[in-house]
Amino acid sequence: MTIVARFGSGLRRRGNRKAVRGGCEQAKMQKAARVLAARIQSVSNAYARCSAAPANLVAVNEQLVIAALQARQESDAAAHKLDEAVRSVGMDSLTLLPNRERLSEHFSAAIANSRRYGGLVALLFIDLDNFKWINDTLGHAVGDEVLRMAAHRLAAVTREGDMISRYGGDEFLILLSRIGDASDAGATTEKLIDALGVPCRMGAHVLRLSASIGISLFPADGDDVESLIDRADTAMYRAKQGQKGRGRYAFYRDHAVRESPGDNRVERQQVRPFSRYQAAIVQPGVRIDQLQEANGELVLAALSSRQSQVTAEAAYQHQQQAMAMVAHELRNPLTPILIAATMLKSENASERIDMQRIIEREVMHISRLIGDLVDVARAKSGKFQLDRRPVDMVLIAEQAAESCRSAMEARQQRFFISVPPERLMVDGDAGRLTQVLRNLLDNASKYTPEQGEIVLSVRLLDSQIEVCVVDSGIGIAPESLTSVFEPFVQEVRAVGVNGTGLGIGLAVVRELVLAHDGQVTAVSGGLDAGTRFVVTLPSMGPL
Repeated sequence: MTIVARFGSGLRRRGNRKAVRGGCEQAKMQKAARVLAARIQSVSNAYARCSAAPANLVAVNEQLVIAALQARQESDAAAHKLDEAVRSVGMDSLTLLPNRERLSEHFSAAIANSRRYGGLVALLFIDLDNFKWINDTLGHAVGDEVLRMAAHRLAAVTREGDMISRYGGDEFLILLSRIGDASDAGATTEKLIDALGVPCRMGAHVLRLSASIGISLFPADGDDVESLIDRADTAMYRAKQGQKGRGRYAFYRDHAVRESPGDNRVERQQVRPFSRYQAAIVQPGVRIDQLQEANGELVLAALSSRQSQVTAEAAYQHQQQAMAMVAHELRNPLTPILIAATMLKSENASERIDMQRIIEREVMHISRLIGDLVDVARAKSGKFQLDRRPVDMVLIAEQAAESCRSAMEARQQRFFISVPPERLMVDGDAGRLTQVLRNLLDNASKYTPEQGEIVLSVRLLDSQIEVCVVDSGIGIAPESLTSVFEPFVQEVRAVGVNGTGLGIGLAVVRELVLAHDGQVTAVSGGLDAGTRFVVTLPSMGPL
């Protein structure tokens, strides 16, 4: 009589119908898992689409929270249904091996079959060595993985007609039906010990498992299930107590303790961390329950959605701070404009001219702020429009210097410009390139103290045109150099020196230079060591 006991290999007789029902439940749960995964992916896609639209971030956050809660609920429901399904077919929920009740049923059938047709029945009582150390040191989650791995490896060695059962904790029972003699049980036991001893990685450790195994035989050691289990347990403890090494086994009626040829010590060796997929215990030919995989993916999706929520909240907070900065900067010019507008009623012609200049200056300031904001938005959406044609970088440098000279003179700063006599041509947008140099010069002037020095230079280097803006200002801390070109980012020290600005001028510089196929870098020796901004653009050659 052949007893099919491995989960997934087709349970016969009464177990068949229950297994079919369990399979249907699993199929339904797998479908639910796929639907939920698609829902979470849809929310993630919505978040990506809304990255450029701050008004939608709150709604996206709410969707992410809902998805996380739904994922948790689906995960709990799936785990509950899994437990019900495996119990309905007499399976252990952790290892998916037959439980004690099913083992007892098949053991009784095997004994009856042996009495009728002859042959021996062997019961192997397996206890994993040092499992408490694994649980205490690596944690119960790793301990559960070790138990699942041990179950898979034991199943891979035994015959199709043999039955493996988890007896409890780290103990397993294996029923070997219709063996020729005791040596067959011994040979199978040695194969089991060797299979367990194959190194495996758990967390940051390499483990080689071993086990103590006791063997009882029917009919020599007993004629019922309970007595054979009890005597196999006794033999197992004798094997464990008699060990000098690892991987030993003993027969109940044979007081000698045998040692497997393999050296199956539990070893602990630090290894390089690896991914969660590598950590999965998957052996060739072993089937892992699809529902557990789906359940694990749901948990991961919930964690991922939580991380997305945190990221969205940080982005939303950053947007709020940026909008507050914008509102502050746009409000600042209103006071002088209002005062100037009131004083325009004065009959003094010279005062009216001065007030008109103040209004024009502040309106230009507002216009530049709005222009920079629009440029940042265009850069993020990839919608920069360039009117490219051959332009002279020497002329552009001179025009940018002229537009910034008055601000430098007002701060009593020394300004120098160094350009070659010949024209240096690039394929670019003259207005945008002037904006690049004007932003760099304006930035240098704002963060350079009175009597400080600013130098603008243009030169040809091989096939590149290099434009440098060097100042003797407050410098940039090393940790801030990587973020200096990010929008709405300003050093605290820079804000203290010059409280104006949105922190978007350099962001516009970077995007415009990249749009011209160039590069821009910032170099500073640290605080109070000045800063050097270098722009390189492809040259069309001197003329």
